[in-house]
Amino acid sequence: MERRELLKQIALLTGGLVIGGELFLSGCKTTAKADAGFSAASIALLDEVGETIIPATATPGAKAAQVGDFMKIFVTDCYTADEQAAFTKGIIQLEEASEKMHKKSFMDCDAQQRKDLLISLEKEAKAFNEKVKAANEGKKENKLPLHYYTMMKQLTLFGFFTSKTGATETLRHIQVPGKYDGAYPYKKGDKAWAE
Repeated sequence: MERRELLKQIALLTGGLVIGGELFLSGCKTTAKADAGFSAASIALLDEVGETIIPATATPGAKAAQVGDFMKIFVTDCYTADEQAAFTKGIIQLEEASEKMHKKSFMDCDAQQRKDLLISLEKEAKAFNEKVKAANEGKKENKLPLHYYTMMKQLTLFGFFTSKTGATETLRHIQVPGKYDGAYPYKKGDKAWAE
């Protein structure tokens, strides 16, 4: 799977453009903060958010792909200052939402409570993003960033499926490409191919 195709699929799944995707394709280095304020605790939290989105099953989950570290690098290198601020503020808002819903931090929640929280944030993000898209209509600069959960979900999917773990252990992978076979047999349930 090519990166451009992956970005299109992530945008389709999350209902919005992949934030920072254009910078990633042209070479990430933004003029925003050199360090977007990530701590070891926030990276661990992002790993757990990612693991809730892509849990380990018969294949490794997002935590095995270290999506928290990926998010830190991507947000720091590819997001604008406004997007960085929305993302880091979103980490705090996620914790506040967890406290409000379950009376405990996200890290103290069990798997079902985490899933319930992220489902509620998904609904909240969908409504929020519709308003942002309308407000950004026709703007070329100073666009409002999407909901923080949309950013986290996009980065989880992108970080996981472009990682060695995601590409080789979750997707089918042949290290050395062979010949093209347009009639390669497909069985229902087969994994997608990684390039």
